[in-house]
Amino acid sequence: MRDSLTPFVRRRAGNPVPERTLTEPERCSLPGGFEAVAEALVSGSTPVPACAVAGRALAWDGVSLGEALSGLRATYAALGGAGGPGPDFAALEALAVAWSEATLEFLHDVSCEDPLTGLASLPHLRTRLAELYREAERTGRSLRTTHALVVVDVGGGAGGGAPTDGFSRALRLAAVADAMRTVFPGEETLARVGANRVVALVRRTAELGETVALTRGMFVDLELDGTRSWIEGLPHDATLGFRLLSELAC
Repeated sequence: MRDSLTPFVRRRAGNPVPERTLTEPERCSLPGGFEAVAEALVSGSTPVPACAVAGRALAWDGVSLGEALSGLRATYAALGGAGGPGPDFAALEALAVAWSEATLEFLHDVSCEDPLTGLASLPHLRTRLAELYREAERTGRSLRTTHALVVVDVGGGAGGGAPTDGFSRALRLAAVADAMRTVFPGEETLARVGANRVVALVRRTAELGETVALTRGMFVDLELDGTRSWIEGLPHDATLGFRLLSELAC
């Protein structure tokens, strides 16, 4: 008589079902980067988390999205019955979304500018700050006395909190950046730091306080309610300076 019990019922009844594992020929036939996806498939687990991990890893390795999707289909095909007829929507979506997010992170890290606001990226600001710390060490002067950070938190307008959607946040950051470029038109580095802040790396002068007050007036004229700005002193030590940037980015 044919056993009609499901695998779960057989396990509960004391008849454990041996877990299926990849055979060596199957493992050798897999495209690179998809072994975890294959292991999930043959074990009967959902492959969605493994697809997301594979998508990120492949993006960072420089694999195109088309190649990544082809690799996922080839993985299913290599497993025959274990993989089913092909990847379902959830598996394809997990891989594609993870690949896209990793690609955007990579592009943002290597770019000098935020494409949405025209502001310098955080890595570029770190590089500029490192150059100034090296120059200060060479000349024997403290960066604490020669430079400072002007920090602007864009807030969220009349609603109080920060904007929740990326487009509204980018519009406010771009408006803040335009205002700051008016009062800091020279060698200053203006960067986006975190989700809601603009930071200007500027020379410390006797007029710096008045300049920051001027920017506050411009924010009022632009109806950028909820925007806060302040001057942040730079530590003498470079390590502490980079830590300050990290804290401002949170």
